[in-house]
Amino acid sequence: MASNRPAPEALFVPAPRESETFGYGAYRAEEGPREEWNPTEDSVASVRGRHRVVKQRGGFARSSTVLGVGVMAAVGAGGMASASTGKAPVSLSMPDLPSVGSLFGEDSSDAHQATTTALSDLNAAPAGSAQDSDAGEALRNRIMAQAEQQQGQVDSKATAAALAAIEKQTAEAAAKAEKEAAAKAATAKEKAEAEAKEAAEKKRLAELAKQYTLPTSSYTITSTFGQAGSMWSSGHHTGLDFAAPTGTLIKAIHGGTITEAGWAGAYGYRTILTLDDGTQLWFCHQSSINVKVGQKVSTGEVIGRVGATGNVTGPHLHLEVHPGGQATAVDPMPWLRSKGLNP
Repeated sequence: MASNRPAPEALFVPAPRESETFGYGAYRAEEGPREEWNPTEDSVASVRGRHRVVKQRGGFARSSTVLGVGVMAAVGAGGMASASTGKAPVSLSMPDLPSVGSLFGEDSSDAHQATTTALSDLNAAPAGSAQDSDAGEALRNRIMAQAEQQQGQVDSKATAAALAAIEKQTAEAAAKAEKEAAAKAATAKEKAEAEAKEAAEKKRLAELAKQYTLPTSSYTITSTFGQAGSMWSSGHHTGLDFAAPTGTLIKAIHGGTITEAGWAGAYGYRTILTLDDGTQLWFCHQSSINVKVGQKVSTGEVIGRVGATGNVTGPHLHLEVHPGGQATAVDPMPWLRSKGLNP
């Protein structure tokens, strides 16, 4: 049957208490007196088993679940620290936790006196501890070392590329310098060879000049080879004219044999001197002839005199050169120069 709660005889003021194991702080006097609740059959429903409800005092419910969550958080933190540092996992020793029933014994004070193991006593290092700092520092050092290694590799590749470029430029410069030196050497060699050849030719011509001589003296060149004009039957001049006074001596240019001497129409009195190589020299318009056919003459020997016989406009020596005895004449000027003579 129903019963009313008896009034307390006097206000109950609890003495100061130490902090409880699962509490969130010591008892505070400003919270007021704590009263004991004695439920009756009418105010409390029947409870199955031996479970009893303990009134919560100043905070959250104390249960093994809270401790379990804290332990799992500590284990997770330790695992994350191990994963971040790359070290072996830290072994954890789980405390001997009392059962839920033991936490809620016959007396509520028994629950407050339950023995627990603080998280700081576990083998797992709390977050932010020295072990985490060492792990973070080791990871940082490893990352920095790897970055320095990669930077060193990049620098090594850049240095190698720069050295390769320098070597290539040096090789190209050396090849270019070698090519230029070779070109200069070849040019100098060609120049030296040309100078030597020219000197040799001068020497040869000087020797030939001793064997060859100009056909007359005190002369003036009045007509050259190839000049066009109506006074020549072929339409152009076929020889070289040495204008000189009548009677001026005509000399043999080189030693040879007289193959013709006499009148030759438009050429007047003409003498033909055949050299040993077969070249024929024609001396035309003479006033007189001093040699005869078959006579051997030497260089500088007098063979006749300048005149104005044949088709002429004044006294002069008309000289023609016929290589190999051919009918067509060539320019006497270069031929004379090839013999060391300069008309």
